[in-house]
Amino acid sequence: MREYKKLWWVLLAVLALTFAVLGWSGVEVYRQVPPIPEQVITTSNKVLMTKEEILDGQTAWQSTGGMQVGSVWGHGSYQAPDWSADWLHRELLAWLDLAAQEEAGVPFDQLHPDRQVILKNQLKNEYRTNTLDPETGIVTITDRRAQAVTQTADYYVKLYGSDPEFRQTRDNFAMKEDTLPSLERRQDLTNFYFWTAWAASTERPNSQVTYTNNWPHEPLIDNKPSTANVLWSIASVIFLIAGIAFLVWGWAFTHREEPEPVAPKKDPLSIGPLTPSQRALGKYLFLVVALFVFQVLLGGFTAHYTIEGQSFYGIDVSQWFPYSLTRTWHLQTALFWIATGFLAAGLFLAPMINGGKDPKYQKLGVDILFWALVVLVVGSYIGNFLAIKHIMPEHLNFWLGHQGYEYLELGRIWQLVKFAGLAFWLLLMLRGMLPAFKKEGDKNLLALLAASTIAIGLFYGTGLFYGERTHITIMEYWRWWVVHLWVEGFFEVFATTALAFIFSSMGLVSKRGATVASLASASLFMLGGVPGTLHHMYFSGTTTPVMAIGASFSALEVVPLIVLGYEAWENWRLKERAPWMEAVRWPLMCFVAVAFWNMLGAGVFGFMVNPPISLYYIQGLNTTPVHAHAALFGVYGFLAIGFTLLVLRYIVPGFSFNEKLMRTGFWGLNAGLVLMIATSLLPIGLIQFYASVSEGMWYARSEAFMQQPLLETLRWVRTFGDVVFIIGALAIFWQVVLGVFRPKSYAAGVGYGVTVGAE
Repeated sequence: MREYKKLWWVLLAVLALTFAVLGWSGVEVYRQVPPIPEQVITTSNKVLMTKEEILDGQTAWQSTGGMQVGSVWGHGSYQAPDWSADWLHRELLAWLDLAAQEEAGVPFDQLHPDRQVILKNQLKNEYRTNTLDPETGIVTITDRRAQAVTQTADYYVKLYGSDPEFRQTRDNFAMKEDTLPSLERRQDLTNFYFWTAWAASTERPNSQVTYTNNWPHEPLIDNKPSTANVLWSIASVIFLIAGIAFLVWGWAFTHREEPEPVAPKKDPLSIGPLTPSQRALGKYLFLVVALFVFQVLLGGFTAHYTIEGQSFYGIDVSQWFPYSLTRTWHLQTALFWIATGFLAAGLFLAPMINGGKDPKYQKLGVDILFWALVVLVVGSYIGNFLAIKHIMPEHLNFWLGHQGYEYLELGRIWQLVKFAGLAFWLLLMLRGMLPAFKKEGDKNLLALLAASTIAIGLFYGTGLFYGERTHITIMEYWRWWVVHLWVEGFFEVFATTALAFIFSSMGLVSKRGATVASLASASLFMLGGVPGTLHHMYFSGTTTPVMAIGASFSALEVVPLIVLGYEAWENWRLKERAPWMEAVRWPLMCFVAVAFWNMLGAGVFGFMVNPPISLYYIQGLNTTPVHAHAALFGVYGFLAIGFTLLVLRYIVPGFSFNEKLMRTGFWGLNAGLVLMIATSLLPIGLIQFYASVSEGMWYARSEAFMQQPLLETLRWVRTFGDVVFIIGALAIFWQVVLGVFRPKSYAAGVGYGVTVGAE
């Protein structure tokens, strides 16, 4: 027990330290956000835009799908340009041409090289100089720059409309015709894009870097990696090596093999009768795989839009189901089915923890939660559709339609429904857990499971801490609390502890070993994971201290992944511990896959985009979905599938996996993911990386670069990986369907004698 006490104190100290750091960083974010000017005026006192018009532009951007149509400050989708980098480059070129016409009556590229150098120097000085008056909040720009802004804005007004001149460009960017039908809203949109480019090119007061730490790379005005960027990148590598070294030393001196308990002759989880709430979980498992297949098919459909931007094999479908909508559904569906898989695993465990019986009305609660999930999914999809079609009134968009922020696209009302559903799940879980604390025995593992359950139930609520017109930097801070901290942090701890609880309940590992491993893992995950949230915000309008914290701690996130090979081996060898373990071999295989993809997707590909100097050049390129697919599906997707198959095995009496289906499903998913990454996403990302370093971010995401034959061929090649992955998904789907909706005779003569079906 003394060892547990030390581990608990270490975990509590880690949580106190890391959340203090993250909280202090939040204060810094609020204090140092790039200012939104009260007015932008010219030297001749003409008002170009106001703060309210810039925020109106932000809401207009959100109504188009926001981060699902290109990106802003590197965050969003990858087919259309990063609008901040694109606007900035177009405005700079317009300024140079205007200056050349004023001085010599010719375009800039026809000027003598000496004059070009002089004008470029003037350009840099004008754009990097901060003209914000701190007393009035007014930004003053030259009349020449105002002309450049007007010219650039005209391009965007036409692009987001239905101007025939830009039809091919919209097709290349996977934008539907009339992406933003209202002319007034398109003009508002240009104000927002101007401001994001202004913040990316204007130096902070008393600083030599812009509000976005010199991102994007733009040679015309010397936007290049800052000194702090390079220093903290080197530091992050040092911290990584030091963390690995300390982990190895700590493992060598403290790790000891636990004597393996004698495995029971029968599976302990199969001995007791199923409770009504456990029998009711069949419909959850069907929902998991149904949404999974829907998400995978949407992924293939959306990927095809990167080749035919408005068509699907020649059929124009973009006016009804454009890229922005299908990508929204693709991401939201992933979160829905993965979360449902975790919820089902928790609801399966709750009666076990409660001594094999349901708390009063537990089945009713399980049923209510299921139908709330269905309402959430259908309602949010309809809201997304009506918003992007611009059928929904614009004042309702944020609340019922599309928030515009990646992974949190669903309207705020649906977000509240989701939070309420998680809180209700937490209540159902605690009703099963709390009585167990009154019983005799070691409660440490149960306490950690309960704590991670509470965190999952409540931390999604941090996504409610911003509004429709909240500053985008502040929004990003809270968004990553959900996308990184809630998903990558607390779900990881819950999954680790839940598996430890299951395996110890099976009698395959000792209770002490499971508890020690879970507490130690939780501390390691949280040490890097909590402050590591900030590595997503290097260039989102934050200061150097935020970059330093994000780079230093996020490097430590990789450290616990070093031992995942051992974890995979431990999970794999469990199948040899008892003959009856053969019945859960395929869920175990999924957990082995989780360890592999955690190492590769979260570890290798995660660190690839982690150091500031690396992310500076590749943020918003196809290297990002390499990490996203390998980590989100490879880790959390396989976890959810593993949980689903495990629960299916126990709630369906007499169930056994179909070997052919499971081999096809498991290896199809793994092979498809490898092919998708190795033959398409990663090569495209690396080619873009070279372009970003040599020419600038604007070029790596430009129409001319992305439509070259080599990259188009690589996008076509992805089809092979997608098809293999889809086949794997369909096999898993059919396996679960066969289990949940099997004929009654399937269970004949088996102990429980219960047909699961939908109930």
